[in-house]
Amino acid sequence: MGSYIVGFIALVIGVVIAFPLGIQYRKQIAEKELGTAEAEAKRIVSEAIKSAEVKKKEALVEAKDEIFRLKSEAEREMKERRNEVTRLERRVQHKEETVDKKIDNLDKKEEALQQKLQDAETKLEEAETVKKSQFDLLEKISGFTGEQAKEYLLKNLEEELTHEKALRISQMESRLKEEADLKARNIISLAIQRCAADQVAETTVSVVPLPGDEMKGRIIGREGRNIRALETLTGVDLIIDDTPEAITLSSHDPVRREVARIALERLINDGRIHPARIEEMVDKAQREVDAKIKQDGERVVLETSVGSVHPELVRLLGRMRYRTSYGQNVLIHSTEVAYISGMIASEIGADATLARRAGLLHDIGKSMTHEIEGSHVAIGVELAKKYKESPDVIHAIEAHHNDVEPRTVIACIVQAADAISAARPGARRENIENYVKRLEKLEEIATSFNGVEKCFAVQAGREVRVMLKPDVIDDDGMVIIAREIVKKIENELDYPGQIKVHVVRETRAIEYAK
Repeated sequence: MGSYIVGFIALVIGVVIAFPLGIQYRKQIAEKELGTAEAEAKRIVSEAIKSAEVKKKEALVEAKDEIFRLKSEAEREMKERRNEVTRLERRVQHKEETVDKKIDNLDKKEEALQQKLQDAETKLEEAETVKKSQFDLLEKISGFTGEQAKEYLLKNLEEELTHEKALRISQMESRLKEEADLKARNIISLAIQRCAADQVAETTVSVVPLPGDEMKGRIIGREGRNIRALETLTGVDLIIDDTPEAITLSSHDPVRREVARIALERLINDGRIHPARIEEMVDKAQREVDAKIKQDGERVVLETSVGSVHPELVRLLGRMRYRTSYGQNVLIHSTEVAYISGMIASEIGADATLARRAGLLHDIGKSMTHEIEGSHVAIGVELAKKYKESPDVIHAIEAHHNDVEPRTVIACIVQAADAISAARPGARRENIENYVKRLEKLEEIATSFNGVEKCFAVQAGREVRVMLKPDVIDDDGMVIIAREIVKKIENELDYPGQIKVHVVRETRAIEYAK
């Protein structure tokens, strides 16, 4: 126990002695490290000061360079501005000098003009005096007064102008024939064919016979429901009047009228007439007519040997079976034109197949209804372009009525074939009463002019021959009277195609040998 206490006391004394020694040692080490840190800090501060001095000098140099550059640019810009101002000042000075010179010249010209005006007034007064003295002298020599002399001169001038007028008319007619497009005279007929307007019965009406008058009531139906359904589905007007055992179908569209006729005939034969049955029959009739249209189109394409044709164009060709122009069926007319075009092309060595194709399609625009705007020529051109026809065919369609000048042999062939088909006797018809009245009116117009001895309407009214009195109308007057007859015919007469006015003046000398 005692040994433990002694050892503890010794330990405490050792610690007491060692503690101050440790503190002294650590103090020396800390002072040494502090001295080293102060030296390092001084070194860092010194280097920082040196670096800052270097950067300051560099910044000053850059600033001086930038100032020098800006100063140089400013001086250069100011120099340019001064030069520009100097140049503008010289231009303004030059213009001022030019304006001053022009003002001086204008002043001089104005003075000269005033002088000329004064001289002109003086000369005019002298001319009036001379003119008056000459008139007095002429009246004294000729024995004519001023009015008499004027009348005499005008009479001579009128005779001279008659010849000049005839020459001018001939020249103008030649020029107009070269420049003007020939207008087709069937516009009215074609417009009636394509729009819902009043027409003659034979082109707009179909008559359906009935087994008895009691069938009319069944067709009308309760409160008119059957007839309304039929008219709505077909687009055709049903006229139920006092005509015994018949119903009249009226429509501007022959295709619709044909559909309505077939449907109505089947309803009458079937006997079951109500809206549902009507709709069924109209649908069947529509399909039947469409099939017939397609068959007709395919038939003419095959008969004319024009090669492959777009199916839509084939259908439109079939529709032309239900189109007429002055009573001439358009499909038959187009087929004739195709045949004639092919024959002409074969004779002159042109492409006969292409000519037949252009001839067959030349009136394709007439197959469209009034819903499509434009003339049948313009519509035909658009259809041909739409279905990728050749440029020669498109041009032939466009030129067959001279809407454009024909540029190809095929176009000229189709134009000639079209005229041949339309002009042949019996191809086109009109009401006999209107026909006779038109011929009488044509002859009446021609004989209404002074100097006409007699006239004759020939070629079914396509030509009028006028015989002149040679002692009343001279050769120059013949040209004038022909032109006046043409103008009066155009203003007062409606006619298809064109009318040729043939004026004849003959001078005959007859003697007898005795």
